[in-house]
Amino acid sequence: MARTLLGALLNKTSSVAAQTPVPFASRSASYGGLFGSSRTAEGQMRAMSAVGTLFAIVDRTSNATALVDWKLYRKAKSGRKEDRTEVTSHAALDLWNRPNPFMPRQEFVETQQQHFDLTGEAWWVIARRPGVTLPLEMWPVRPDRMTPVPDRETFLKGYFYTSPDGEQIPLGLDEVIQLRRPNPLDPYRGLSPVLSILPDLDTSRYASEWSRAFFVNSAQPGGIIEVPQALSDDQFGELRDRWNEQHRGVGNAHRVAILEHGKWVDRTISQRDMQFVELRGATADRIREAYGISKSAIGDFEDINRASALAAKAWFAEQQTIPRLERIKAALNFELLPMYGPTAQGLEWDYEPPTPPDPEIEAQQLTARSAAAAVLVREGFDPAGVLSAVGLPEIPFAGRPTAPTPAAPVAAWDDAVAGLLGTEIEAAMRWEVVTEHDDDVCGPCAEQDGRLYRNRAAAYKDYPGGSGYIHCVGAEYGNDCRCKVVKRRKTRDDE
Repeated sequence: MARTLLGALLNKTSSVAAQTPVPFASRSASYGGLFGSSRTAEGQMRAMSAVGTLFAIVDRTSNATALVDWKLYRKAKSGRKEDRTEVTSHAALDLWNRPNPFMPRQEFVETQQQHFDLTGEAWWVIARRPGVTLPLEMWPVRPDRMTPVPDRETFLKGYFYTSPDGEQIPLGLDEVIQLRRPNPLDPYRGLSPVLSILPDLDTSRYASEWSRAFFVNSAQPGGIIEVPQALSDDQFGELRDRWNEQHRGVGNAHRVAILEHGKWVDRTISQRDMQFVELRGATADRIREAYGISKSAIGDFEDINRASALAAKAWFAEQQTIPRLERIKAALNFELLPMYGPTAQGLEWDYEPPTPPDPEIEAQQLTARSAAAAVLVREGFDPAGVLSAVGLPEIPFAGRPTAPTPAAPVAAWDDAVAGLLGTEIEAAMRWEVVTEHDDDVCGPCAEQDGRLYRNRAAAYKDYPGGSGYIHCVGAEYGNDCRCKVVKRRKTRDDE
């Protein structure tokens, strides 16, 4: 049985050269506190539980990312996704579905995504059995405990993990997978949106604490009790205790105060003047801007209907969830899969699209594909190939229709084909025979005058190149053909 991460880290020998690493927490300037003003990775993670708006954003993005299903595929020679075959049994599939004995994939992805959204980094540590190269366990590790070891020649030599008791454990390059948002100032570390909103996080927290203190302290502003002479320590303590007992707290608000040899002086402004409601709302807007999140994405459904809700859901999937999935997909395909050697050749991970289906668009696409298939089959193309070309599933073919399709539906179908496939099929436009009636017109050409064709292909079959009826007999008398086919102008009825 594979060693757990704890055993792998505490009983570790590595080729990483021993050197004193610089922990991430100490590399970033700290301005005090455990949230808001703290620029350390730990401070950024603590901010999630300190500010409600930040918690809602990170919780929503990490949950949406974790709920997406993943599949392992064998690539097709054609290179097309639709030709891939799903792989249902592989060691990499087992590891991804159960990364370690204590968490399933959903919890693993949610944890690492929280780390990424808060610090700009996510770290996966790989555990193996001694003497075995295949990964057997995978753990999400806190970013503040991981430190890259730069190298002048190889760029990166390895990593150090700092355990809770302060021990620094070396890890090799094949034991760590790092996901990061590129940092323009540090190629080894990620960049967090939290760093761009530190003052706003402080403002939100301090405004919340001020409001709480306001209600705890009688729901009234503070003031001063003036006394005409100095008080002894006992007198001061007695006055303070009696005042707090009678007037402190929301339940004692607005009680009449009786002061012996003292005078109350109100010295502060009211909470209304501080406008904390507007201040906290503006702060929440700044936090959402840093993450590119709309109000509706975190549950604020003001002035929203079903259509706009579906649009917002699709936008969130396209702009928020998919980029996060693509980063995980790259780590799985280019870092995890190669660890399985030849057994992973030709394999690739992919996720199920998180974008919700639009029933209206799906219905329009189905109608257009069906129309395109009908036109192509009517023109003589192989039915099986037609279904594949327009993206329809295989269905039994009962033969061509015996009766021609009515003109109006044909025009609509051909419009769909032209828009969907980008071909030159012009069935949407009717073609008409125009005959010049003079003394030299032959009988067959005279009879053709006004005849309609569904499309250009059919018209040019009788009139190669657009003129010269194939059954014209005028040439027998030395006369040129007197008829041709032209695009028919739409009449009022056609419109």
